[in-house]
Amino acid sequence: MNFPTAIPLVDLGAQQEEIADEVEIGMKEVFARTTFIGGPQVAEFEDAYATFLGARHCVGVANGTDALELALRACGVSRGGEVVLPANTFIATAEAVSRIGATPVPVDVDPVHLLIDPARVADATGPRTQAIVPVHLFGQTAPVERLESLAESVGAALVEDAAQSQGATRDGRFAGTLGHAAGTSFYPGKNLGAAGDAGAVTTNDPDIAARVRLLGAHGSTVRYQHDAIGMNSRLDTVQAVVLSAKLRRLHGWNQRRRDAARRYSSLLSDLPGVVLPSSAAGNIDAWHLYVIRVDERDRVLAELQAAGIGAGIHYPVPIHLSGAYRELNLGRGDFPVAERAADTMLSLPIYPHITADQQEYVAERLIAAMGRL
Repeated sequence: MNFPTAIPLVDLGAQQEEIADEVEIGMKEVFARTTFIGGPQVAEFEDAYATFLGARHCVGVANGTDALELALRACGVSRGGEVVLPANTFIATAEAVSRIGATPVPVDVDPVHLLIDPARVADATGPRTQAIVPVHLFGQTAPVERLESLAESVGAALVEDAAQSQGATRDGRFAGTLGHAAGTSFYPGKNLGAAGDAGAVTTNDPDIAARVRLLGAHGSTVRYQHDAIGMNSRLDTVQAVVLSAKLRRLHGWNQRRRDAARRYSSLLSDLPGVVLPSSAAGNIDAWHLYVIRVDERDRVLAELQAAGIGAGIHYPVPIHLSGAYRELNLGRGDFPVAERAADTMLSLPIYPHITADQQEYVAERLIAAMGRL
């Protein structure tokens, strides 16, 4: 069986088509008023996203990496401190720490969900620990409640990396509201994606929110009066228009992702050699990615791509094996679960507009690649 068109890893065109009319109206207003920075649409989006999550505050920023850095800085992370984070994550999680002048301390992940392992966190915390960063990877929520006492015992902040979890919940509470603060990314491919780079910090603490705003505006609340060394990191009005249109659809789009994940799990449930993803107890996942694990991953990936299927890999190099972090003096064997995952993880196409026929074709070609046909 050949599918008539290529199946992308994520279909941004279908999303844009659905919101095009709303965005056009919003853009005309922005350009008519020339409110490109700090227009009313920014505050409207911040309020709407905070309400969506049940957070007291949302501060829009330029991108997800800035969001993490600003959240960490606002929570007291400073030069010379240490921040514990999972080895299985995108480099931006560690990069945000390094830009402050603090040291990332990677730890291994649990073997089922590939999220930060609280037992390993307990071994890694100490007197220099200023923050713990649970990463809500692939659209699932990390076990934040198991990290709270650890953070409290060393006086550390709990700062969520919520870049892949917009709309995910744990025990009825949304990712992005479970720690002292959270940084999220609105990179176009996220569940809630902009038309370029964008991000936000969410928190229930008014002092943290105010600090983020200060630091993201060159350390200033009054023009030309600078109370701290900050940075230029603002959510621009154009992105706020796009995000607001998508936010109105996010609940529905996430439900379609959950339906698609269930369909994959049904189609692939009896396939030997494939480890399927699963939801942890208490979680309702947002399914940003549908990540399976297979041996001979690169061969399987090549066969899927040759069949017109936009499968991908997230993430093939754990933080501690990245050349950027060679100074940590860590190597292969230090975090075996993350290392094994990096060699076997394979992301299948998943997005709100994927069809059952497309998924059936993906499953058929994966079964063929695994030697079942």
